[in-house]
Amino acid sequence: MTQVLELDPAHPQQDVIQRAASTIREGGLVAFPTETVYGLGADAMSDTAVQKIFEAKGRPSDNPCIVHIANRRMLDKVSTGINQKTELLIKEFWPGPLTVVLLRNSAVTASVSAGLSTIAVRMPNNKIALELISAAGLPIAAPSANASGKPSPTTAAHVLEDLNGRVDLILDGGETKIGIESTVVDMTTDPPVILRPGWITQESMKSVIGDVENLASEDSLRRSPGTRHRHYSPRARVILIGPEQDQMLKQVCVEHLNNGAVGFIGHSRLSIKNDNFYPIYLDANAEQYAHSIYRALREVDAKNPEVIVVEGISDDGVGVGVMDRLRRAAS
Repeated sequence: MTQVLELDPAHPQQDVIQRAASTIREGGLVAFPTETVYGLGADAMSDTAVQKIFEAKGRPSDNPCIVHIANRRMLDKVSTGINQKTELLIKEFWPGPLTVVLLRNSAVTASVSAGLSTIAVRMPNNKIALELISAAGLPIAAPSANASGKPSPTTAAHVLEDLNGRVDLILDGGETKIGIESTVVDMTTDPPVILRPGWITQESMKSVIGDVENLASEDSLRRSPGTRHRHYSPRARVILIGPEQDQMLKQVCVEHLNNGAVGFIGHSRLSIKNDNFYPIYLDANAEQYAHSIYRALREVDAKNPEVIVVEGISDDGVGVGVMDRLRRAAS
């Protein structure tokens, strides 16, 4: 059984941090909170440790992991070719939900990058995560701490549900603040290219470094997690319907209720009275969707519906990251 250890997010207990850091240094797996989702951490410099991540998650070997660091010095330890635009972005957005793709330092095990010459790196904005990395004294490879393909975990309970018995420790720091994964931007090209949208928007990066593109090629998408394989999906089939289509939402839900239970996640109040209808209503804004969508998918999926109907939102701003996750969940 995996042990769950609770921590105060504002003042993490140092004995717990040191225990988790020792587990990382000894080649073990530790799940921990970040500001985005929970990550499944291992020593990024050890091929044996990183392979344990792939085994525990059932993760395809060609899906790279993001390496988490605690300070600027660690960036030089894991990457090379750090240009001025990268320096400007990390000065503006680190610690925070922005991952930069750089050239990988050969000292880092190639398996963390799925054998590629590049590496995805970020500095999380979470006290537990930063203190764990600092105490371990090494960069930590950490994809989301869920079974591969399922909705990412935003609580320690989600991690335990997916990975109990497969990891050594889970650090419970409460629910994550943002709720969707970081933005990933490829800094090995000029202009830089967004590989995965997220909380940090194209517009906000443009205001710092100028032109940033979002039309990534299929080849470049290999450098980022969460772009090519099945992701973010519950057991039930997800049907995504665009915004401002209230009548279609109700029609689809009613039609599928003829075949069994139906889950619904959205902001439109549907007048459906049926014991097999399980709605979760969210506020109609991107930040609320981002914070709640993975938890909502898991909660509705636990009712064993035939389908989950999800009401989409605008692609503006943070909404582009939310809709990216929902389209992949429904694909």
